Amino acid sequence: MARKPRVRPLALCIFQRDDAIFVAEGRDEVKDETFYRPLGGRIEFCEYAADTVRRELMEEIGAEVRDLQYLGTLENIFTYQGEPGHELVLMFEGTFCDERLYDADRITDAYSNGELLFHAMWKPLSGFRTGATPLYPLGLLELLDRVSTPAAKE
Repeated sequence: MARKPRVRPLALCIFQRDDAIFVAEGRDEVKDETFYRPLGGRIEFCEYAADTVRRELMEEIGAEVRDLQYLGTLENIFTYQGEPGHELVLMFEGTFCDERLYDADRITDAYSNGELLFHAMWKPLSGFRTGATPLYPLGLLELLDRVSTPAAKE
C-alpha cells in the first residue's frame, strides 16, 4: 500500500557571511542536478519552528545558533528523485554561536549512522542569482531581497 502524500512542515535557517550564505549541497540523480538548500529540517509535532532550527543544526553539524529571526514562509512544490513533494518552509535568519564557523569555505560533512548525508559550505549569493546554481526552496532569493531592503527593516 502506497503512503498518502503529505505536506511536510520544515524550518530552515539562513546564515550570512558577506555575500555568501551557508547551505547544504544536495543531489537529484534523476534530474542530474546538484542543488543547495539552507540547513534545518522537519518540524516535529508540538515543536516550535525556531526550536526545530536549533535542534537540527545541533544534530546535523554540532552547531549552536542564536539571534533567530523569522523571515517568512515559502511553499515549495517539487519533484525530487522522481517523486513529488510539497513543503511549507518557515525561514529564519540566525547567527552561529561559534564564530569559527564563519572562517572556512567548507565547514563540515554531516553524517548519520556512518553515512554521509550532505556537505555544508558557504556559497556566494551571486552564483544563485544567475540561475546557473539552483537554490531551494524556490522564492528564497526574493524573500532575502525583500527582508534586506531598508523599507522592510523599518
